[in-house]
Amino acid sequence: MNIYNTLTKKIEKFTPNEEGLVRMYTCGPTVYHYAHIGNLRTYIFEDILEKGLEYLGYNVLRVMNITDVGHLTSDADDGDDKMLLASAREKKTVYEIAEHYTNEFFKDAAKLNVRKPSIVEKASDHIDTYINMIQKMIDDGYAYLSNGNVYFDITRVNDYYLLSGKNPDDLMIGVRETVEEDTHKRNPGDFVLWFTTSKFENQDMKWDSPWGIGYPGWHIECSGISGKYLGEYLDIHCGGIDNIFPHHTNEIAQSEAYFGHKWCNYWVHGEHLNDQSGKMSKSKGEFLTVSLLEEKGYNPLSYRYFCLNSHYRNQLTFSWEALDSAENAYNKLRNKIKLLDRTPNLSDKKLDYYQDKFKDAIGNDLNTSSMITLVYDVLKDDELSDFTKLYLIDDFDKVLSLGLIAEEKEISSELEEMIMVKIEERNLAKKNKDFALADNIRDELFQKGVKLIDSRDGTTYELI
Repeated sequence: MNIYNTLTKKIEKFTPNEEGLVRMYTCGPTVYHYAHIGNLRTYIFEDILEKGLEYLGYNVLRVMNITDVGHLTSDADDGDDKMLLASAREKKTVYEIAEHYTNEFFKDAAKLNVRKPSIVEKASDHIDTYINMIQKMIDDGYAYLSNGNVYFDITRVNDYYLLSGKNPDDLMIGVRETVEEDTHKRNPGDFVLWFTTSKFENQDMKWDSPWGIGYPGWHIECSGISGKYLGEYLDIHCGGIDNIFPHHTNEIAQSEAYFGHKWCNYWVHGEHLNDQSGKMSKSKGEFLTVSLLEEKGYNPLSYRYFCLNSHYRNQLTFSWEALDSAENAYNKLRNKIKLLDRTPNLSDKKLDYYQDKFKDAIGNDLNTSSMITLVYDVLKDDELSDFTKLYLIDDFDKVLSLGLIAEEKEISSELEEMIMVKIEERNLAKKNKDFALADNIRDELFQKGVKLIDSRDGTTYELI
């Protein structure tokens, strides 16, 4: 496996700390709203990485946090607490908000065939862990108390800016946006480990600590959860590129201060999904969710297919036209696979050849577009029996997770007859330019679990 390491700024051969076992940590969602499809692009790439490593023969232990406390706009205690904003917006407690949007996140992930990590932990469940880590960093001189808050002193660590490539002159203070400097810090880049003096005095989520009643900073949560479940040596840490600085930078500083040695060898980051106006963001007003894609008639796996045709380290621009093209290509691919003869006739000829090429694509910095190209190459290979093609495509789909080998669903003759009648009615409506009726027929069938698929060759259907 060769993978681009943000820490060294080059593609490197992956070597885990323990042979055969990969300890992998991925930053989870802040559960104050629905995840938009830009967020979910990161989880798709992390899912492919985990399954790709398994295809190569590794055992992967993956841990992810759920950020339900501590994620502020800045370390200066400026901006807004996202959970409190959601609580006020929906007139629910922050605990109810967190539970609801955690469940919605995993529903959306499941629709995209993103597997739930082995271990998922809420940030609010590990307060004692953070307190113990912070106290040790204070005792060892890495952290200090000022104005009621506990800060990490970044001047106590070497190579603080190594991951990000930044320097003190272009330091961006805070977590998400440029904000005014917190004058209670020793250094502008110091970050909060624990808030006790906060403008959010009425916050539901707060706990007693040696420094007073308060709550943890955002960065300490990932270090605490990772260390508890994966130990003090981490193989791979993933996230979006916007996490590189300061979140992942601060994770390295505090984790290595606490453990006393290098913490994580490989840092892997996915690029942004953009819309026509730039990076996709919840702050722009209406944002694109999996549910919205479904409401517009798209299969969520068409979006996964759209993402996999681009490299995870390349920016990707979303448009409805681009998604239309991806869905058309995805449906045509599945239809070709459906036509393959399922009569058992497996041949060993070229199995190793194609499986080795698929492993090469995984090992080539997770080249998902090459993986998909191999599916088409298998379909076009006249030396392979149909059953062998099905075997290989099903094997590749353990990583791609595109649902390429559709489960055969039973259909009654009455239902099939009704579907064909409705398709003819719809064709006639379109011929008469009665597009409203045509759309109503499509929607009626969709409500009955039947999705129509239009192509140049006519209209087919699949059961959903």
